[in-house]
Amino acid sequence: MRRILLVDDEINVLNALTRALRQQLGVDELQIEAYTNPLAALQRCCESSFDIVISDYRMPELNGVELLHTLKEIAPATVRMMLSASTEFATVTTAIAEAQVFRYIAKPWQIADLLADIGLALIERDALLEQQQQAGQLRRQRDALRTPQQIEAALLDDEEPGMLDVKWGPNGEIML
Repeated sequence: MRRILLVDDEINVLNALTRALRQQLGVDELQIEAYTNPLAALQRCCESSFDIVISDYRMPELNGVELLHTLKEIAPATVRMMLSASTEFATVTTAIAEAQVFRYIAKPWQIADLLADIGLALIERDALLEQQQQAGQLRRQRDALRTPQQIEAALLDDEEPGMLDVKWGPNGEIML
């Protein structure tokens, strides 16, 4: 089952979006959660995983770029999309640059375009999850090849960077 989180401070927009997605995509394939408060939505993202988050741009307390930028840090494999009535070029470029927004959707949305963008976002989500899985496998393979001494040295270097960098003198002595 796919999970989508919708965030907009206007409840009527959330209701219309939820209704349109459920009618077009079906209830069995999709779980939708909707929030009018961006901070509550962000809290929910810390508790649960979502495939896609679609956020409005202009909201009180936290704008959409700030929300999606923070989301990128806590859930990098969640595809971030922005829905906004703003057509200012600066708004669009800020969203894309700072929050790495996958798609910027103008209000009022066209349902066919929105569904196509969600389909592409789900493909992107699958690719991101695959990349994370491959990175984890490579990390485990690399760690399996390391000796216990190498692992301990890496942990020490993480705690105290440069601690293991020894400066040697010309005659083999340690330079302080």
